[in-house]
Amino acid sequence: MEIEHVRSRFIKHFDGNTGYIYTSPGRINLIGEHTDYNGGFVFPGAIDKGMMAEIRPNGTNKVRAYSIDLKDYVEFGLNEEDAPRTSWARYIFGVCREMIKRGVEVKGFNTAFAGDVPLGAGMSSSAALESTYAYALNDLFGDNRLDKFTLAQVGQATEHNYCGVNCGIMDQFASIFGKKDHLICLDCRSLEYQYYPFKPEGYKLVLLDSVVKHELASSAYNKRRQSCESAVAAIQKHHPEVKLLRDANMEMLDEVAGEISAEDRMRAEYVIEEIQRVLDVCQALQDGDYETVGLKMYETHEGMSKLYEVSCEELDFLNECAHNHGVTGSRIMGGGFGGCTINLVKEERYESFVHETVASFREAFKRSPKVYDVVISDGARRLE
Repeated sequence: MEIEHVRSRFIKHFDGNTGYIYTSPGRINLIGEHTDYNGGFVFPGAIDKGMMAEIRPNGTNKVRAYSIDLKDYVEFGLNEEDAPRTSWARYIFGVCREMIKRGVEVKGFNTAFAGDVPLGAGMSSSAALESTYAYALNDLFGDNRLDKFTLAQVGQATEHNYCGVNCGIMDQFASIFGKKDHLICLDCRSLEYQYYPFKPEGYKLVLLDSVVKHELASSAYNKRRQSCESAVAAIQKHHPEVKLLRDANMEMLDEVAGEISAEDRMRAEYVIEEIQRVLDVCQALQDGDYETVGLKMYETHEGMSKLYEVSCEELDFLNECAHNHGVTGSRIMGGGFGGCTINLVKEERYESFVHETVASFREAFKRSPKVYDVVISDGARRLE
């Protein structure tokens, strides 16, 4: 994303004056899927694609916002009743409102923004947008008095209260806390986190987008959450200390196998194993052992496909291609039912893997997957 691109549009739409430029990244999650609502761990990192905005206070109580990518302009006030109808503008309005609720005296501003996070590919473009504005408003109007964790919560609350999405904190957390050449192991129960070095020399990270729409068939997602809760309820009768699947182990699950449905057992087995896989990857990264990291990614895909049943034909096909090309690690990234695979590929295998997989996929499904190379980068910041 070029600063010049954003600046030229800002100058054109707002009387020739310049403002300040802020950016926040999208994210990937290396491993740890469907673990968040079970109190487990996730392992995200910020990427080199994100949102960029130029912002200048305008001395009024109105926000004048221009979406460069959509060529769309919206103006709104800062009171609750001023909520705009346009969906992209609601993100910016929601961040303004959530900052005001936390004591930041947000005033009117002019802004133009653009992004290069692919939409619908599971890299959290909305969190990148929220984080950009939360960071910027804290810098411009709050004298930086809100800490980073509060800024991540502002983005999450914006989703909940203004955009109707009941998301966890991982996406905003990664966008705000991202650090170049590091992934973050986030404990979703205590919200403690730790950075782990991720600079795999001789490897590349590439996402292959199946271009199947994220039908995170909310009903299918909710059913899986219910399965996890049913397993916990059964285990609790024998082990009252178990509050979430994070607290359980396979022995406890085996003990209640006769008391829950086969489906609930499969779902819980996947989650318990996945929580352990994240811890195994923490250790492997400390040891610089990317082969083990890759192996765990394949195990996650297998679990999501066979036990959690959130894969689809296209994602399994991409995973199989990775396996056949000797790719170090590959798995579904995100909730499932579409989206991308994330692949850890040795550099010497990269060209042939991507080229041949795109061709085979096109032959099988009559359309091409999209290819996104990603590099682990820094989180929200002011550029100038």
